[in-house]
Amino acid sequence: MSTAQSQSQSTWQWESATAGAIAGFATVAAVHPLDVVRTRFQVNDGRVSNLPTYKNTVHAILTISRSEGLKGLYSGFSPAVLGSTVSWGLYFFFYSRAKERYSRNRDEKLSPGLHLASAAEAGALVCLCTNPIWLVKTRLQLQSSLHQTRLYSGLYDALRTILREEGWSALYRGIVPSLFLVSHGAVQFTAYEEFRKIVVEYKSRRRKESDKVANSDLLNSVDYAVLGGSSKVAAIMLTYPFQVIRARLQQRPSKDGIPRYADSWHVMKEAARFEGFRGFYKGITPNLLKNAPAASLTFIVYENVLKLLKLIRKE
Repeated sequence: MSTAQSQSQSTWQWESATAGAIAGFATVAAVHPLDVVRTRFQVNDGRVSNLPTYKNTVHAILTISRSEGLKGLYSGFSPAVLGSTVSWGLYFFFYSRAKERYSRNRDEKLSPGLHLASAAEAGALVCLCTNPIWLVKTRLQLQSSLHQTRLYSGLYDALRTILREEGWSALYRGIVPSLFLVSHGAVQFTAYEEFRKIVVEYKSRRRKESDKVANSDLLNSVDYAVLGGSSKVAAIMLTYPFQVIRARLQQRPSKDGIPRYADSWHVMKEAARFEGFRGFYKGITPNLLKNAPAASLTFIVYENVLKLLKLIRKE
């Protein structure tokens, strides 16, 4: 590989990371209240919980806003912004590097299997880097309704308190279902890439030979919204139970320091025994309301920022 090609690929990777980080920030800022509602639904097993009971998503939003104000709807916002921005940035960076590596000495178009491998590899790396941030976010979103001896005042205080009271291992509670959730990103990105190919090929056939343009110029923001949203829904329906398991594991321990659940298997047994199949899909409605449009927004921002960065580089 020539020096020029290496520099070009390196530039592409950093452009992907930048576009992903901006897309992640825009997404979490727009839909964070639904994330709070989803988390509270997920951990409420209907048996031992200090959380109030919500009838549905709308009731939850109204109840939280009335009893806790805007602060309640945006609890955990700082780690959510940090985690989403870092996660998306790292994800697109690792994903583009993996695709580049798998495409060497092969045709330009990767197979669905290689797209899946690229997405899974990127997801696992991001998961290991960001699990402590998501754990803190979950606890901050829940603590306003929990009767703890002392509430966390913010991201830094939560990290410091967790390390002092529970040790380093606590920062990685929920890491097992988080690693299984790598399949979420793999399914989403594989579906996105395959749907994207279909749309590009369809639009290419409709164009006259004299009107041919680059594949990226065939798609517009509406296309990106549809592609992002549909691929996200497919991923959510297949992997949502892992989100419920992770959220329940990441709750703050009781006053005596004992976690509500010992491990992932304990969560699964308890949920299956007392809640049945529905227990693994608690909070699915706010999750879909949050993530389907959020994914659309993410890919609109990502693809358009990527185009902008390419134009700037060419100037």
